[in-house]
Amino acid sequence: MTITRRDPDATTCLPTGPGREVLIHVDCASHAYPDGSVGIHNMCFAVMKNEIVTLCGPNGSGKSTLIEHLNGLLVPTEGEITIDGRSMNGGGAVDLWRSVGIVFQRSDDQLFAPTVLDDVMFGPLNLGMSTEAAEAAALEALEAVGAADLTTKLPNYLSGGQKRLISIAGILAMKPRIIAMDEPTSDLDPVHSEMIEHLISGLKEKFGISVVIATHDLDLAARIADRVCLVREGSIFAEGSPEEVFYDESLVAEAGLKSPQLVRIYREWCRIHNIAPDARPIRIADLIRAMSQEPS
Repeated sequence: MTITRRDPDATTCLPTGPGREVLIHVDCASHAYPDGSVGIHNMCFAVMKNEIVTLCGPNGSGKSTLIEHLNGLLVPTEGEITIDGRSMNGGGAVDLWRSVGIVFQRSDDQLFAPTVLDDVMFGPLNLGMSTEAAEAAALEALEAVGAADLTTKLPNYLSGGQKRLISIAGILAMKPRIIAMDEPTSDLDPVHSEMIEHLISGLKEKFGISVVIATHDLDLAARIADRVCLVREGSIFAEGSPEEVFYDESLVAEAGLKSPQLVRIYREWCRIHNIAPDARPIRIADLIRAMSQEPS
């Protein structure tokens, strides 16, 4: 994979490339809010089968607006969005939540039922499952996220990390093909942040679910993403692998972001030893391996 750049003012999107199943295709989509502010502009974006893709950009760049377009919460004012082979235009977005589940940044916006089990069962029941089947799906999802002991708890009294796990379980119980998450580790303690990170990787590896993550946490994106999309002023202007994107200092700066801490550590180590940062580690094990090599 090489870095792909796009002119945000271009009126066509680059082809997604052959050989991979495209689950989501956002084709030059724009959305303006009632007050006239632009949420996304000429947005080109795709999600492939069985991948984790991160949308990285500062606050207000359009990440959350794009996420809300992926299951029909918002509909583009211009352009077209195709989900799982169906166009959102012309009323096609009615039941896209069956294919794409969204985990919001604020878990309290998603949890409302009297107990955790009731909350996680809500989606399966709305899919038409029987009570018994919905309960089985909910229990399976709670087990998958490590929250099987919380079934009888009241959501209001859970910790922030527990609420995030329950929010993910509620989506997972509906067995979508894609899960989109808005800042999934924001405001969480380190223990629950790590749990969520491992869970995101497991969604792809264990369940074959593609995951879209909107975040300005580049350290998280570097560790878990297959592909990184840089978002600025409502458009994706560059994308590539974490190794390619995060070791391009000018590109990261253009997005209004700072390189992941691990990248900065390795760059400084290379500067001290007067060597080029050719290894491009993005995970701790890779960094240790790179730094254990005797500088020539």
